[in-house]
Amino acid sequence: MANGRKILVIDGHPDPDSDHFCHALAQSYRQGAEAGGHVVDVVRIADLNFPFLRSPKDYDTAPVPASLEQVTHEILAADHVVLIYPLWLGTLPALTKAFLEQVFHRETAFEPAEEGKWPKGRLTGKSARVIVTMGMPGLIYRVWYGGHSLKSLERNILKFIGFKPVRDTVFGMVEAVSDEKRKGWLKRVEDLGRQAI
Repeated sequence: MANGRKILVIDGHPDPDSDHFCHALAQSYRQGAEAGGHVVDVVRIADLNFPFLRSPKDYDTAPVPASLEQVTHEILAADHVVLIYPLWLGTLPALTKAFLEQVFHRETAFEPAEEGKWPKGRLTGKSARVIVTMGMPGLIYRVWYGGHSLKSLERNILKFIGFKPVRDTVFGMVEAVSDEKRKGWLKRVEDLGRQAI
């Protein structure tokens, strides 16, 4: 396909157990994207080993861990990035957040800037989709809680470093809904993958 996109799917569930719905969503997106003629890589955070950042100096000057260098190159090469994760304690799991802190290292996420100048995002020209699963109803998360952590991720991280547009999909009551409902969601995500959005 001449207009196929290069897509990176980040499966952000920290547990490698194959029963988690996030893993199925990542595979559905991949299947749809490949069927649509796009080139797709999937990275599973659960399979990676990397340290947590512990100081601003590490973010600014320490190199990206060797275990994440390839992922960083894939992010830079991608036209579209999909991040899938479960909502834990109202936000991303700690390991997922730690992953983002490492791969969106200052040198990866921002153009070089003069001292004291506002940084400019380096990831312009790329789009993103965030897919979040949760135990509460998705409408309650969006309306009552204002989708706070999702909005923060989109505005304060992804858009800030250049991703545009950034779209999102929320699946609530994941463990309580029927198998048929989950199959419908998987089909919906497969369709998103086919369209590379």
